[in-house]
Amino acid sequence: MAAAVFQGFGASTALSLSKSFDSKRVKLPFGRSLSERRASFVVVGSDGRVVLDSSRAQKLVTNAVATKGDSAAATSASKPGHELLLFEALQEGLEEEMERDPLVCVMGEDVGHYGGSYKVTKGLATKYGDLRVLDTPIAENSFTGMGIGAAMTGLRPIVEGMNMGFLLLAYNQISNNCGMLHYTSGGQFKIPIVIRGPGGVGRQLGAEHSQRLESYFQSIPGIQMVACSTPYNAKGLMKAAIRSDNPVILFEHVLLYNLKERIPDEEYVLSLEEAEMVRPGEHVTILTYSRMRYHVMQAAKTLVNKGYDPEVIDIRSLKPFDLYTIGNSVKKTHRVLIVEECMRTGGIGASLTAAINENFHDYLDAPIVCLSSQDVPTPYAGTLEEWTVVQPGQIVTAVEQLCK
Repeated sequence: MAAAVFQGFGASTALSLSKSFDSKRVKLPFGRSLSERRASFVVVGSDGRVVLDSSRAQKLVTNAVATKGDSAAATSASKPGHELLLFEALQEGLEEEMERDPLVCVMGEDVGHYGGSYKVTKGLATKYGDLRVLDTPIAENSFTGMGIGAAMTGLRPIVEGMNMGFLLLAYNQISNNCGMLHYTSGGQFKIPIVIRGPGGVGRQLGAEHSQRLESYFQSIPGIQMVACSTPYNAKGLMKAAIRSDNPVILFEHVLLYNLKERIPDEEYVLSLEEAEMVRPGEHVTILTYSRMRYHVMQAAKTLVNKGYDPEVIDIRSLKPFDLYTIGNSVKKTHRVLIVEECMRTGGIGASLTAAINENFHDYLDAPIVCLSSQDVPTPYAGTLEEWTVVQPGQIVTAVEQLCK
C-alpha cells in the first residue's frame, strides 16, 4: 500500500480567539475526542484497511490508488469506522482542522450561527466564536478579497460561496489576487486559502444556480482544483486543502450532500493531486468526477451485463491532472471515454482530451470520446434539465461504439 508524505511549512502568525475551546471535552458521535483521534495517524487504503502510525501524527498521508486486486464491491458495513453524510464529512474534516490549527478560520454568508446553506459549518460558531467563523454581508468580491488578505498575513481561511455561481462576482479576486500573488510578490506571500461551496446541476434550481465553474477557473495560474464525490474523499480532500500552502478550490455537488458512507475513525488526509481507481477493468478507460461518477457506475452495471469490462477512474484532481494514473490506464485499455457535467466548450473534458492526446496518443486505438453537458443555460423544467446532462444510457452507447 503506497503512500506519499507531504510536509507543511506552517505559519507563524497567531490568531487571538474570542472563545476558548477545550478539545478534550468535545465528544464526537462515534465516542472519541478530537485530541484522542489526533494522537494516532493512519494510512488508509482504498480497500478499507487501516494501518496505525503514531510517528506520522503531524504529517499528511495520501490515499493509495486502488489496484486490480482491490475489491470494488466491499460494503460499507464491513468496514470499521462511522457513517456520515457527505456534508457531515466535510464538517468533520473542517472541525478537526480548526481544532488542530488556530490559524484556520471560516468566512462567508450565513456560515455562522445558521450553519451554512447546506449545514457544513453547523455548530462551529458556537465552539470557535465569531472571529473564527465569520458571517459576512452578501458581497462575494469583498469577503473573498478579505480572505485572500487574511491568507497573506499567515491565516488559513476557508471561504464559502453559498452557491458556486455567486463566486463569479469574486472572479477578479480569485484570478488576479489569489492565483498570482505568490508569483507577483516574488515569493514573499503564500496564499493558503480554500474556496469551496455547492455547485452543479441540482433539481430545478434554474440556470444561475446550476453553474459549473470548473471551466472558468481552470485557466488561472497558481490555483489547484479538486472535486469531491464521496464522504470519504470529501473529508480527506477538505483536510488536505486546508493544510496546503497553495490556494485550492474545492468543488462540491449540490446533489451529493446526503450521500452516506462509512469512513475511518482515525485521521486521514488525501492527496490533492491523485485520482481514484473506482473500478479496475480492461476494455475502456472511463474518466469522470463529482456527480457523474454515479451515472458512470450505473452505466457500468449495464455494460458488465453486456460483456464489457470498463475501468472507471474518478480524476478528483481537476488541476493538475493525475496523468500517472490516467496514463497507466490508457496504456492498458487503449480507449478513453470522458464523462463530465461541465460544459463541452472549454470544459475539463476538453483539457483532459488535449492532455491525453499530447502524452499518450501512441497508445490509443480509437479517438477519445467526451460526453459533456450541452452548451445551453440549464432549463428550469425538470425534463429539459435532464436532457442537458449526460445520462447513463448515453454512456452505455458510447462505450459500445468505442469498443466495436
